[in-house]
Amino acid sequence: MIENAISLKDVWKTFDGKEYILKGMNLDIKKGSLTAIIGFSGTGKSVMLKHILGLFPPSRGSIEVLGHNITQFDKNQLTAFRRNFGVLFQGAALFDDMTVLENVCFPLFEHRRDLKKETVFEIATRKLKQVGLEEKHFQKLPSQISGGMQKRTGLARALALDPEILFYDEPTTGLDPILTEMVDNLILETHKAGQGTTSVMVSHDLHAAFRIADYVAMLNAGQVLLYGTPEDFFKTDIELVKKFVDKGMRHQ
Repeated sequence: MIENAISLKDVWKTFDGKEYILKGMNLDIKKGSLTAIIGFSGTGKSVMLKHILGLFPPSRGSIEVLGHNITQFDKNQLTAFRRNFGVLFQGAALFDDMTVLENVCFPLFEHRRDLKKETVFEIATRKLKQVGLEEKHFQKLPSQISGGMQKRTGLARALALDPEILFYDEPTTGLDPILTEMVDNLILETHKAGQGTTSVMVSHDLHAAFRIADYVAMLNAGQVLLYGTPEDFFKTDIELVKKFVDKGMRHQ
């Protein structure tokens, strides 16, 4: 039984051979947990996420995902392995020329060529209903629906392949407070509904991180400064964490 869904062990990353973005990062993300990754801008949050997704190889160190060392995979193995992932991007990243329904069908047509067309449409319909989107919007293009509906569509697409790990990359950046709360609640509901699914959320929104996450990891200068429960963050003696939490909670 794998206890950790994701394990980063002494991960270093440099793009130019001089400056390191990740500096010996160690992090274990527990299977079935909802973990928030927080930290100042430029501390390596997105770079770390791209390593876990296999988009960047580490300069050194190992990355285990669901018990596999993905740093040893070739391109084809990585592509096949990514079926275990669902990703909700910052701006929903929907295909403009596809309808809402077609957007959700896309990963199924790509990765599940064994399925009949009707089955793909059935699954996509079910996922859209799961995230609370009404059927009257299914044939609309992304430009014809609201920002909140675009997020729901993006989430339905991320759920299409029933992934074991769901990633959220700054899911509420640029959204108004009401929409932000809706997306946060949607993430929490989705996590609770997908028994055993591991959720990883990169976020600048500390209120959301501390409200919905089981565990929080704060990155600083390419390393994990503190990993623990939201309660651990309020009790910590680490000065930089206290300052970041205080400022983040005050400004939102």
